[in-house]
Amino acid sequence: MTTGHEFGVVAAGHRLTAQAASDILRDGGHAADAAIAALAMACVCEPVLASPGGGGFAMLRDAGSGKTELIDFFPHTPLRRQTANDQGVYEIIADFGTATQAFHIGPATTATPGFFAGVEAIGEHGSSLDLGTLFAPAIKAAREGVQVTPYQHYLSTVVQPILTATDRSRELFAPSGDLVGVGEIFRNPGLADAFEVMAEDGFAASAIGRTIASAQNDRGHLTSDDLASYRAITREPLAVRIAGNTVHLNPLPAASGVLIALGMNRLADTGGATLADALAQTDIARRQADGDLSRLIDRPLRQRGTTHISVIDAQGNACAVTVSNGEGNGELAGPFGFMPNNILGEEDVNPFGAAGWPENTRLASMMCPAIIETCDGGLVALGSGGSNRIRSAMLQVIARLAANHADLADAVDAPRIHIENGHIDFEDRFDNETRKALVAAFPDYRAWPEPNMFFGGVHAAARDQHGRMTGAGDRRRDGVAMVVS
Repeated sequence: MTTGHEFGVVAAGHRLTAQAASDILRDGGHAADAAIAALAMACVCEPVLASPGGGGFAMLRDAGSGKTELIDFFPHTPLRRQTANDQGVYEIIADFGTATQAFHIGPATTATPGFFAGVEAIGEHGSSLDLGTLFAPAIKAAREGVQVTPYQHYLSTVVQPILTATDRSRELFAPSGDLVGVGEIFRNPGLADAFEVMAEDGFAASAIGRTIASAQNDRGHLTSDDLASYRAITREPLAVRIAGNTVHLNPLPAASGVLIALGMNRLADTGGATLADALAQTDIARRQADGDLSRLIDRPLRQRGTTHISVIDAQGNACAVTVSNGEGNGELAGPFGFMPNNILGEEDVNPFGAAGWPENTRLASMMCPAIIETCDGGLVALGSGGSNRIRSAMLQVIARLAANHADLADAVDAPRIHIENGHIDFEDRFDNETRKALVAAFPDYRAWPEPNMFFGGVHAAARDQHGRMTGAGDRRRDGVAMVVS
């Protein structure tokens, strides 16, 4: 955790991602500018988690108007299902060390990417700099190369069959035959070219869009019409009051905000309810509720490969943005150094199957960038990766901040629990009394001896009523926080 009070604060999942945003803030850019620069850099140094071929959500607060809005730029299902798609899906096995899991990749698993539309929408909501300037740090890093961290290398080993699925992807991610190792330099000049093209010509109508559409011929569903028709959607956040604070959450059709709000309401209604009880009741609601939530949970809810960025500038503008590429579809977008998403091929994300998804539909998500306006005039921007554990991680951190007035770093680092179908996972760092209570209430349990990325990675930035900045990057996912002074 760091403190200061000048240009702003950033929290993200990689040092270079945070540094790109910090440099923009130091040079006078706004929170939106810094978030865009960080998103581009994340594609360079966090390539398993972020890609121009994916999408996400951004929560933005405008200091001048005091208005907070949610930008939905998550992948959208194609306008129509093409007939020749059965050859465009194939299965790989990902190795998590303690378990393996099947994923489906290939051209027919790709939904319409929203990343660039999201960048444009974020820019329209407060950027003061042009895309060429904002993409410049990522372009430089992609050409010169970045040093692979242990965490990023681990992620790449999990999805190695995807990163090496084709000759072109192997040439990028494993040029010597093995994945680029810890401490080695990973270069991606094709991605640098992609950002230069996007800054100049956009995405859909550029050479990038034509390349993606061409690669889909006969094996996928996307066409140039899908890319041209995609629009980021601005939504009114789901606003929840807790202990005098206003928490802005991702609204429908996303599942996350509704489930987090349910958990927070449980805490507010009972006063003495524990976080475990609130999470347990939320889990029951997720499985059994009717009405809007029932319709919601029949839709895709999860994204595994996620990363998050939080930025607040000196004026009090804020941006919390979470992005995902699924795991990538295994095929690079021509010479441009990134994979389109495989959202349609993941059963967790798309329960309808690679050939059964609804046409022309914005997919739902468990991602939940959030902004808290505190009762004393402060501000917190936060969010998390972590698949279906996002709702648990965010509820626990928000509750500790808003209801318990915890220190930011303590709220992020505190031991976490997750409850799914009556089973509880918890980090075994609670005091003995709490641990006994958890085990007694949930006989079906698993205790994790150390903090683990399974429980998400909440990266948070805060500004108090006096303008002082703090930040906390979650160590579970290699988080970094920087106060810019």
